[in-house]
Amino acid sequence: MHGKAGTRLPAPLDLGMPVPTTVPELLAPAGSLDAVRAAVANGADAVYLGASQFNARDEGAQLTLEDLSEACRIAHARGRRVYLTFNVLMKPAELASALVYLGECIDRGIDAAIVQDVGIVRLIQRVYPTLELHGSTQMTVHDESGARVMRELGIERVVLARENTLDDVRAIRAAVPGIGLETFIHGALCISYSGQCYMSGMISERSANRGSCAQSCRKDYVLTNAETGETLDQGYLISAKDLGAYDHVEAIAHAGIGCLKVEGRKKKPEYVATVTHAYRDMLDRLGRGEPAAPRVDEVRDLVQIFSRGFTGGMYGGRAGRDYVTRTHPDNRGLPLGSVVAHQGAETVVELSAPLRVGDGIGFEPPDGAGEGTGASVTAVRTVSEHAGVVRQAIVVRAHAPVGWRVVRSSDVELLARARASFSALGAESHASKTQVDVRVFGSAGAPLKILFAVGDESVTVRGGIALVPATRRALDDAQLREQLGRLGDTPFVLGALDTRALPHGLFIPVSELNRLRQQATDELMQRRDWAREAMLAARRAAIDAAIAALVHVPHPVAPAFVVLSDGGNATLPERATGALCANVYRVDDARAAAAAGATEVVLDPFLRHPLPPRARVTALAAELREMGVALRLRTPTIVRPEERGALDRWLALDLPLLSGHVGLVAELARAGRDVVADYAVNCFNQHTAAEIFRLGAKRIVLSVELTGEEMAQV
Repeated sequence: MHGKAGTRLPAPLDLGMPVPTTVPELLAPAGSLDAVRAAVANGADAVYLGASQFNARDEGAQLTLEDLSEACRIAHARGRRVYLTFNVLMKPAELASALVYLGECIDRGIDAAIVQDVGIVRLIQRVYPTLELHGSTQMTVHDESGARVMRELGIERVVLARENTLDDVRAIRAAVPGIGLETFIHGALCISYSGQCYMSGMISERSANRGSCAQSCRKDYVLTNAETGETLDQGYLISAKDLGAYDHVEAIAHAGIGCLKVEGRKKKPEYVATVTHAYRDMLDRLGRGEPAAPRVDEVRDLVQIFSRGFTGGMYGGRAGRDYVTRTHPDNRGLPLGSVVAHQGAETVVELSAPLRVGDGIGFEPPDGAGEGTGASVTAVRTVSEHAGVVRQAIVVRAHAPVGWRVVRSSDVELLARARASFSALGAESHASKTQVDVRVFGSAGAPLKILFAVGDESVTVRGGIALVPATRRALDDAQLREQLGRLGDTPFVLGALDTRALPHGLFIPVSELNRLRQQATDELMQRRDWAREAMLAARRAAIDAAIAALVHVPHPVAPAFVVLSDGGNATLPERATGALCANVYRVDDARAAAAAGATEVVLDPFLRHPLPPRARVTALAAELREMGVALRLRTPTIVRPEERGALDRWLALDLPLLSGHVGLVAELARAGRDVVADYAVNCFNQHTAAEIFRLGAKRIVLSVELTGEEMAQV
């Protein structure tokens, strides 16, 4: 048995490190029922998964509602929890159907929902007030101001940005102790902060915020000097390695993280089993007061099951080029050795571990240039073993020159071991049924009466023929239980049977018992359907009322039309109602925009380096004020804790502000500043807008991923 999440930890050996209160929960991914079984069997405390709608994986990792019921049954039978990924931004036209669908998932037994959309958080709280809510990493919470907003929203737990350092985590925990913190420990990394990547949406109209990421960062790119045409670099320049923070488990726990999350809802069950098992063992060692550092075999298995190359992420400090793969956008596998010779149809290799028939291997050029090749091993013989080096002759349908590297991409033994770990849970379904208690009444010469009770609901059926004294087999408990218990595909199962009101020695045909049972179950199911229809109607009414009940915005402002400028002369619209706002990053462009008719200019001094002197920006503000044009300062969307001091010096200019950082919007607006919420707050619907206005924003820039018609709906 593994140690449960919530086990108190002993004091760490480093007396300068704060003492955590619990062993973190281990949260594993599941994109199929087999993956749920793999997670549960290998020690996950909870499983997160997506159903067929409104989750941030639009294909290959979705469970049906029936699968969701079974997933909850599997988990709950073993004391584990299930979290639903309900983590996409919602358009106005989707709000009602999304909330109806969430209700269906709640009915199946989920324990919590992971949510990105701020507006949907408020709606869920109105319609399903008892549902536990977790803030998705797509909310881009990376500092204490963002965490405070999540706590104020009523979020019980927030998944921190993958880019947070341990110092960041400690600062957030100290500043906002009332919210649970969760962080990723293993799996794929994005090149951008989650919730802030628009690359896929802009290139292919597949929004990462809508679950349709095309993984544009995994492509092969050429970096070119735009002025000279010179090629500066080439390769998988923005394809991040995989996160493997196994060396930081103890430090993460002591920093105050309550849940360690494994990425990989699109991964196979064998991956889920292997990774969950490794981290379960580390956490169990931590709970026993032993070193949590991974064993060599655990790391080897983690590399083998799937890896683009591992990085410890930001837990060990800000990562630079080592964060990026450059050469492998997909699974590489475990490096084993090299090709040393060819003997007829055999390839002779020298390896650090032996290959087996069925293993998948890859051959890579030694200099990393050019394309590799690979295939499955169809035959193998060991030539020699000495000093940890195994020489084998293998047969594969791929040729590699002498000197090429050998990488095992698939380990047949590891996969078999992983499958065996969860096969014992079985693949059969055991859908839960409702217990029906039965009371039987009767007397000689009168018809049989049977009462079927389900909870507070009961149905009474009466026979059409009279009971008579038995000449052969009389009615008894065994026969009644056998016939009345034949409930087959109905949602019921026979519970208690009370025959005290039925005298002994009476007879009725079996066909009559069967008819009465069928009549009763039909009526029970009809009443159940009526009750469910009434519940669903009440639910839909509550949903419609919640969507209609917008928070009042006391001082609505005129719309603003925004022009983005990258330098040069901008032609501004001649006719526009409301404010006309130009976004620029150079002081000279601010003057040009004002001269061309902008009523407001937003200056982003952080977009290019070096930053302009603050005194020059102050002078610009005064100059534009004389022209009747407002100057607004745009803050970075990401403000790391160590960068806040530098930002505060700019905030001291006391200019109106534009910010895509929802925490800063709330903090600065409540300090009396004039703040407009930028598009990075990801406002997709009217309820998100109402919430951001409630936080203090004067105006909101709607998401750049909305169409004009959808903006009009907001």
